[in-house]
This record gives sequence, C-alpha cells and structure tokens, in this order.
Amino acid sequence: MSGKGAPQITPDTTGAASLRVGIVAAQWHETVMDGLLAGARRALDEIGVAETTVLRVPGSFELPVAAEALARGGYDAVVALGVVIRGGTPHFDYVCQGVTEGLTRVSVEHAVPVGFGVLTCDTEEQALARAGLPGSAEDKGHEAATAAVATAALLRELPRPARVAAAGRP
Repeated sequence: MSGKGAPQITPDTTGAASLRVGIVAAQWHETVMDGLLAGARRALDEIGVAETTVLRVPGSFELPVAAEALARGGYDAVVALGVVIRGGTPHFDYVCQGVTEGLTRVSVEHAVPVGFGVLTCDTEEQALARAGLPGSAEDKGHEAATAAVATAALLRELPRPARVAAAGRP
C-alpha cells in the first residue's frame, strides 16, 4: 500500500471557516466515488471549512475544466476526486496523463491548491482499498482535502504581492 510513510498533515485551522473550497468529483465507479467524496467532506468538516461547493462531472477527464472554473471563481482550494482503472487499451494512460497535467496547470496558473484525489489503479479492488470505505486501508478523499486546505492556509500566510505574482496577475 502506498500509504506507508505518508506525512501526518495537520493544517492550520485558524481562519478555516473563511476558506472557500470546491470539490470536483467524477461520477464513474459510483461506490469508489461515494467513499472519496465522503472522505473529502469529512475532512473539510473536521477542519472547520464552512463553504464547500461540490461539482459532479461525468468522468475523471472532465475534472480539470471544472477545477479551472472554481479556481477562476475565487475558491481558495479545490479538491479533485476521480478514479481511472486500467483496461486492455492505452486509454488509461491518456486519461491519467491528461487529468494530471490539467489539474497541475490549474493549480500553478491560478496559485490555487488542487488536492489530487484521483485514483489511478490497475484493479477495482485497489481503488476500493483507497476509497475510505469501511474496510479500506486508505482514505484518499480525506487526504486530498486535507492537503489542499493545508496548502491554502500556507499560501494565505504569504504577503499579497507574492500570491498575486504566483498566479501571474498584475
């Protein structure tokens, strides 16, 4: 399991209630997605985030465009949740690469943290083990939301000119 050695992330919850966090979640693989979404929501509740918007998109490939809309809309952090399970064609590789590059671009161009909760698994069993469901070994939805908020809290500590410059805005 990849969770070995994972850091214990303890975000600064000071001001968490004022953070606007958007969650973008795919609809494919409903059971896995239900677990990821529940984990992300639970993390945000535990941290004290008051304003959360959830957008559901058809599949993981559509996550970047929805994340872009949230980042452009002034959200402090975005949590991207999806699952791609390897099949017998190269489709898996193209989707995983496109989603990863798209979400990275959104985060860097807007200086908005994007928590990466996109499972890229060989089997459905691997996805279920990471979905935060009863009996799962990991809760990647919770981890992605916690990482996004921790990074947003860190960025809030930067002087305003540094944040604006990081986002490429005048």
